[in-house]
Amino acid sequence: MSGGSVDVRIGGRSGTALVFVHYWGGSADTWNGVLAHLPSEQRTVRFDQRGWGGSRALPGPYHLEQLADDLTRVVDACVPGPFVLVGHSMGGKVSQLVAGRRPAGLSGVFLVAPAPPEPPATVTEEYRHGLSHAYDSPETVRHALDHVLTATPLSETVRARAERDSLAAGCAARQEWPLRGIAQDITRTVRGIAAPVTVLAAENDMVEPPSVLRQHLLPHIPGATLTTVPEVGHLLPVEAPGAVAKALGEFAAFLDGT
Repeated sequence: MSGGSVDVRIGGRSGTALVFVHYWGGSADTWNGVLAHLPSEQRTVRFDQRGWGGSRALPGPYHLEQLADDLTRVVDACVPGPFVLVGHSMGGKVSQLVAGRRPAGLSGVFLVAPAPPEPPATVTEEYRHGLSHAYDSPETVRHALDHVLTATPLSETVRARAERDSLAAGCAARQEWPLRGIAQDITRTVRGIAAPVTVLAAENDMVEPPSVLRQHLLPHIPGATLTTVPEVGHLLPVEAPGAVAKALGEFAAFLDGT
């Protein structure tokens, strides 16, 4: 990969590979709870995106196209057969961008509280500037977790990991998404997605509410469906990992025709 390789973890040996792509502020560990609810033999691939976690030292650029190129290379290097992209928030937008390129072997796209391809009007310059400081310090991270990102309490272990991950990125990687990526319109690309797409939204999501996804995502991805998980907030993979795993299992079964 450009400037080195991202930190990748591979699990399981059977079935269609599930390729997990984390949110802005997360890491491969964001998916720990979800993986714990999946069959141990399920083939999985997860990684720290460029600039985050174990991939923090990789140089930029950190823009969406670079992240999409990284994801494509991870799939090419680690996935021997069919795969499903599982993207959360920023990782959902990266997954949409890759899916729009129609890579060989893509069976489906499972989006968890994803950033929509069409930025809503609320994503103003003022909003983006404020968001770019959300992970400046332990205090700002805790505020984001308590007042924006979650709607249910996290365990002490999960919360500590989320705080660690949010502070782990270098300044350039931390700021690229809020200042530019979140506002990038990729509707033209996502209209080319040919694989089945399902969206898992969170009822009390303050970042990507179900209403925003219905208005700014569903019209642009042919055949995409949306299901809402009650009570939880934007950090669905850590707030409700069992619900995410269950919905993902059902989607995988649908793709397999079982």
